[in-house]
Parts: sequence; C-alpha cells; structure tokens
Amino acid sequence: MLTHLDSQGRASMVDVTDKAVTAREAVAQARVRMLPQTLQMIEQGGHPKGDVFAVARIAGIQAAKKTHELIPLCHPLLLTSIKVELQADGSDVVLIRATCKLAGQTGVEMEALTAASVAALTIYDMCKAVDKGMIIDGVRLLEKRGGKSGDWQVQA
Repeated sequence: MLTHLDSQGRASMVDVTDKAVTAREAVAQARVRMLPQTLQMIEQGGHPKGDVFAVARIAGIQAAKKTHELIPLCHPLLLTSIKVELQADGSDVVLIRATCKLAGQTGVEMEALTAASVAALTIYDMCKAVDKGMIIDGVRLLEKRGGKSGDWQVQA
C-alpha cells in the first residue's frame, strides 16, 4: 500500500497524529568511486579546498536536518542524533554511512539516505577539478529500527 496517496490517488502527506512515539533509527550508505590518486590526496590532507571528509560530514548532517525541505512529503523531524562516517574502502572508494535517530511518530530512513547522498555529492563537488569521472553509487538503506513495521536489515 502506498501511504502517500489519498483515496483518489493524489499525493498527500501521511497523517501521523495518532501514531505512537517510539525510538527510531535508520542507517544508509553511499559510495564514491574515484581514481586512486584522488583518494590518496584526500587521505593525505593535500586537497587545496581543505579537509574533504570533514566538509562532507558536515554537509551530510545539514542535509539530514533539511530533508523535509527537499523531499516534498517528508515530515519535519526533531532528529536527536545524526552521524556521518566516511572511510576509504580499498584504494579507490570512499564509503559513507549515515545514521539518524529520534523518538518520534515516523521513520528516519529518508534523512539517513539524504545525509549519505549529500555527503557523496559534496565529495564530488570538492574533487571534481582533479577527477571528473568519479561515480556515486550504492546509495541504499542498510537498516531501520522502530516503528509499526518493526526492524529491517538489508540481506547481504
């Protein structure tokens, strides 16, 4: 059942007024594939624009807080925790994991996905002058906890 459609099939925001407040958490990821020398420059702190991981982490955090402004039918949420972790995965990939938490009436999957996506886009923006061929992929929800539908985790 698509919850963002009303009885006539029109888009509408889900009414969560009567839903119980529960602890909710979501973890999402994104990957940025790049030239090995680009990742090496990032890790060695040699990028002329500064600390790429720090800027991407802050961008992801800001994006999670603004998800409702970007995705039309998302509720504005009072997130209680946002973590964006970035690390090298091999010689040519940055792996991004975003975790969002709250006690609320609706889930935080979109906030985690938005955080991971914007962190990846920020890496691209900061490094495009030296590596225009970077590829952003693997954007997906890894797990969610809480709410009426319960827990879910991606199957490996």
